[in-house]
Amino acid sequence: MIYDLQKASMWKRISAFLCDVILFAILAVGLALLLSTVLGVDAQQDKMISICAQYTDQYQLNNFMTESELEDALSLTMTEERYDTLTEEQQTTFQEAVAALHSDKDYLYAYGMVNQLILIVITFSILVAQLLLEFVVPLLFKNGQTLGKKIFGVAVMRMDGVKVSPLFLLVRTVLGKYTVETMIPVFVLLSLVLGTASIVTLVLLLLLIIAQVALLIFTQARTPLHDMLAGTVTVDFASQLIFDTPEELLEYKKKLHADSVAGKESNL
Repeated sequence: MIYDLQKASMWKRISAFLCDVILFAILAVGLALLLSTVLGVDAQQDKMISICAQYTDQYQLNNFMTESELEDALSLTMTEERYDTLTEEQQTTFQEAVAALHSDKDYLYAYGMVNQLILIVITFSILVAQLLLEFVVPLLFKNGQTLGKKIFGVAVMRMDGVKVSPLFLLVRTVLGKYTVETMIPVFVLLSLVLGTASIVTLVLLLLLIIAQVALLIFTQARTPLHDMLAGTVTVDFASQLIFDTPEELLEYKKKLHADSVAGKESNL
């Protein structure tokens, strides 16, 4: 064991990362399903479907809309190309149905609730999954290791070689992994799905990717954003000397200095 920085090999880091991603995905999806049930997302979606069905029957949209178009039961939608194939009377009927649906207070309430609840489910499930796997588990192992890092012999410590504290670990998890590296891409993806993405959101995602790649390539310790923000570094656990406290590190440095001085004196 030596004091110098013992960087973990890239294949170990990638393997540990993939293992943690798989565990994170399983946990986050499970939490999302549980939260969706508890918060009643399905109930609000069923309400939207019921209201859409009412307007479909009232305006007899099934007379000219295909089954695949009607399968999107949460709203009344149609592509522009498909809309152009309708007769003028059918277009008028479709526009009236859509206008009636979008002015229905019960539908608008259910629509708003579904969007809000989905946002809550996504953000909360991701946060809890990140806290459990990236904060609680490393605290239990007491050496900055997630399950993936434990399996592949990788650990996290402070830049100065001291064991990562709960505060540093919390910053690394919440600010680095959750806020910057996970939620920014998630919100950009959601904006793309909902059609609300702008050039600003896309540029933000691009800058995040460029910064992450640049840090992994050009920094000495191959430090990603979450480690840069928390002042931590990923190392090879088997060969890296990690100190429990700054005082222990200071005593080790004093010992090295004393041994060095003694060695020089013996050579005189």
